[in-house]
Amino acid sequence: MKSVKVKTENEYNVLIGAGLLDRAGEYIYNVAGGDMAAIVTDDVVASLYLDRMHAALRSAGYETVAFKAKNGETSKNGFTFIRLLEFLAEKGFTRSDVIVAFGGGVIGDLAGFAAATFMRGVSYVQVPTTMLAAVDSSVGGKTAIDLDGGKNLVGAFHQPKIVLCDLDLLEMLPPRIFVEGCAEVIKYAVIADEELFHMLDSGNNLDLEEIITRCIKIKRDIICDDVYDMGMRKLLNFGHTIGHAIERLSNYKITHGNAISIGMAIETLAAVRMGMCAEDCHRELINLLHKYGLPYKTRYRPDDMIRAALSDKKRKGNKITIACPRRIGKGSLYEVEVGELERIIAAK
Repeated sequence: MKSVKVKTENEYNVLIGAGLLDRAGEYIYNVAGGDMAAIVTDDVVASLYLDRMHAALRSAGYETVAFKAKNGETSKNGFTFIRLLEFLAEKGFTRSDVIVAFGGGVIGDLAGFAAATFMRGVSYVQVPTTMLAAVDSSVGGKTAIDLDGGKNLVGAFHQPKIVLCDLDLLEMLPPRIFVEGCAEVIKYAVIADEELFHMLDSGNNLDLEEIITRCIKIKRDIICDDVYDMGMRKLLNFGHTIGHAIERLSNYKITHGNAISIGMAIETLAAVRMGMCAEDCHRELINLLHKYGLPYKTRYRPDDMIRAALSDKKRKGNKITIACPRRIGKGSLYEVEVGELERIIAAK
């Protein structure tokens, strides 16, 4: 098992290893305490693992309750959020208890935002069940729900007490879900870890524990210097400006990992056209995305994507900050006028 220490407003550990689910109660109680644990999960994860999570928490002395949402991005909304808050109140949840976010990125965001706001803040922990959540959304304290006007527009920064990445859960993922998570792994490699990029490209002896640990360390090093996303933390948004727009245009039928994959390809090509990175950087990225079966093209028009991106948090006035590579392993931030970005994306 590996451990990564994250120091923000509070200090917590991210544990990466096999067999963590059945010891979750022990780990959680040691850092969060409390009498009640509210498990927030989705219907898919619940059908596979909820009984084990109940058992693990009860073995540590917790009284447990469970809230189940429908799997998928469409559950990350105000209606589900209010239902969750009402559930916590109905069950007599207190500020000394703990919320367990047990699922992918949607559940982590939803449960984390509930923890940030219920009774003005309660403890929560992250137990990610997807590759995407393990390497990215479970760490860093960003929590949010979506509005009709855009993704992640209502939220708060609220750090977990601990993150438990059980490799056994990730290795049981359907190939399609696992591959979607690899889009975020590729993101980290492109912006900050050339060696990881070549490891992924070679495909030889890939060590899941090592890959997740490398990604989390990259995120840790960035967010500890910029907890509230005012500067270099925006590097982690590589692919997300266009990616979020594609998700929204598709009514979230295109999943986050696939949308981010397309977003990285489009944003890197835009950077090439603006003279911000070499053309071979885009070619290497496309080759790696193709190797992992990830998409890099979209049917959506540039003007539609830009219009959908206008509600993005990364926009300031008529300018938008995009993250893109200078070269593989080195990312940079650039502020671009919205009209100019549309023109560059539309160029042939």
